[in-house]
Amino acid sequence: MTQIAPVALTCGEPAGVGPEIAIKAAHLMKGRVPFFWIGDPRHLPVGTPFVEIKQPTEAHDVPHGLLPVLCHEFAAPAEPGHANYANAQGVIDVIARAAELVQSGQASAMCTAPIHKKILKDGADFAYPGHTEYLAALGNTDHVVMMLACSELRVVPTTIHIALSDVPQQFTAELLESTIRITAHDLTHHWGITAPRIAIAGLNPHAGEGGAMGTEELDWMEDLIKTLQSEGFDLKGPMPPDTMFHARARQSYDVAICAYHDQALIPIKTIDFDSGVNVTLGLPFIRTSPDHGTAMDIAGQGIANPTSLIAALDMAWDMATRSARGSNT
Repeated sequence: MTQIAPVALTCGEPAGVGPEIAIKAAHLMKGRVPFFWIGDPRHLPVGTPFVEIKQPTEAHDVPHGLLPVLCHEFAAPAEPGHANYANAQGVIDVIARAAELVQSGQASAMCTAPIHKKILKDGADFAYPGHTEYLAALGNTDHVVMMLACSELRVVPTTIHIALSDVPQQFTAELLESTIRITAHDLTHHWGITAPRIAIAGLNPHAGEGGAMGTEELDWMEDLIKTLQSEGFDLKGPMPPDTMFHARARQSYDVAICAYHDQALIPIKTIDFDSGVNVTLGLPFIRTSPDHGTAMDIAGQGIANPTSLIAALDMAWDMATRSARGSNT
């Protein structure tokens, strides 16, 4: 079998914990996932053991414990905890460079370190709400899906970063159907789950309780689920959101699709706060990310926890290797 290309890890916000946890991940993972970091070496912690590479494939040959670095020069040095507007465009360019490397086959997947959205907007007129929307544009994709995953649970919020008051208007049959189709496709393609079991959470308390607490479930959710079931999708729901996340219930499905952000993220962050991974479904390439922010308040102190980044790199590599095996069968 042809050697699988390494994973591209973007630098994220240079003044955040991204550089620190990249180094920690390289040390702790001991080479089990071949990856390389794209960024400016000046932004790495002083004394970082790294090797500059010229091509992504060279990452396979870097000794374990050393960080392979594909150099991307930024406008200015970085001071931990203090973001510099001058570096905003560099952060954006690194994301685009990683996406190009994945789409060209030079990297098998990309893992993105956290960005500071306001700095990108104010410093470089970044026109996107965040990573996900920018990657959708780079992948020329209309609809992508955010999935949070850990060893115990996978969850997908159908609506994401909008006000709770806007959810009933944005949570439509068309959006939920597209979310279900994308989720099922990617679980089959990247996780090898032939017939994903998908649980659909109701929008309202107790899934509306027969219309007593809301009617969306009766008005359109039940009909949509029945239609997709007739096509062969393994769906159950609408399920009462308050009873579908305990341990026994989680054994009955492979992923839970929820109506809104907190309905999905509260259970997974309660179950596994440190190891959750953000995965973007529906892209023409694999993208994962640690499920935390830039943590500017602790940047540069040497105390940042690399657990979520390690989980994100592991998941990106697992997805890439499954996809490679599938394409060669």
